[in-house]
Amino acid sequence: MVKERVTVVDIARAAGVSKSTVSLVLQGSPLVNEVTRAKVNATIRELGYVYNRSAANLRQSKSKIIGIVVNDLTNSFFAELAVGVDAVVQSAGFVQFLANTNEKIERQREVVASMREHGVSGLIISPARGTEAADLAPLVDSGIPVVLVVRDIADAGVSSLTSDNHAGAMAAVRHLIARGHRRIAFLGGFPDTVVFEARMRGYRDALLEARLDAADVLVIGSAPSRAGGVTAIEQAMMLADRPTAALCFNDAVAFGVCDGLRARRLEPGADFAVIGFDDVIEAKTAVPALTTVSVDPQGMGQRAAELLLKQINAGRAEAESIIGSVRLVVRQSCGAAIERRTREALS
Repeated sequence: MVKERVTVVDIARAAGVSKSTVSLVLQGSPLVNEVTRAKVNATIRELGYVYNRSAANLRQSKSKIIGIVVNDLTNSFFAELAVGVDAVVQSAGFVQFLANTNEKIERQREVVASMREHGVSGLIISPARGTEAADLAPLVDSGIPVVLVVRDIADAGVSSLTSDNHAGAMAAVRHLIARGHRRIAFLGGFPDTVVFEARMRGYRDALLEARLDAADVLVIGSAPSRAGGVTAIEQAMMLADRPTAALCFNDAVAFGVCDGLRARRLEPGADFAVIGFDDVIEAKTAVPALTTVSVDPQGMGQRAAELLLKQINAGRAEAESIIGSVRLVVRQSCGAAIERRTREALS
């Protein structure tokens, strides 16, 4: 007959102590007094228990998993960001778990909890709309390294990596002004997000700098998607005094704006100037090629991963805040300067 393996529970029962006390003794913890330690060790010898230290080390060690939680995986920006993260963490011996929250805070709580249950070593999060510092407090309290990307949260106590959205929007609008545009719209995006606020503020500041009207009617929010772009340009074209150009919240909106213009038999870049924000891969190959503010999504993913690994390797989650530079990439979609053809097309 095969003798059953002695367990920690068996030792605890025989020694008259708790299971956790036995575990502390096995780990050599100084929290156990010497009398109790001697009694537990005597019981271990009596029962012939052999401590499997390698298995214990495996249980106690951090996983080689990085969690990535994004708010909208339908936006190709986040797919590119995840590619950038993967390039860095894979070479460091980690794998990534990717989850989409679809802008729902409850879903965000669920996926973060699930990743914690799987023992992730750290998290990269693009927060859902409405996320507050209190939502991240359990992660901070547990010491899990966290890097926020795209959207920062004030007083969250975690690291963040964002883009200079204000400067990017100003550069885009200045370019449109230099091309002769005076009626410039800001299209797409959820107004209750910090990214929208920063980009819209850059848009307004550039108009005010040039002493142009920054009318509220020209700021049209919508879902930050291709469908949202179609909706936004339809509203803009219904204005009595129509715009001749637009800075779009992101590239997805810009693609939708181009679709909406063509539905009206207007050609983006020739009849109406369009500028996006992000510079996703499709921007370069679109027809016309999209002028956009480049934030380098893959590069952002790489930098976020490097920042997270730095914290993991240091053994502490010391918060850092990084604002990445952006640049305007001029292509065909912002096309010709205001000329007679444009005025005729919009009349």
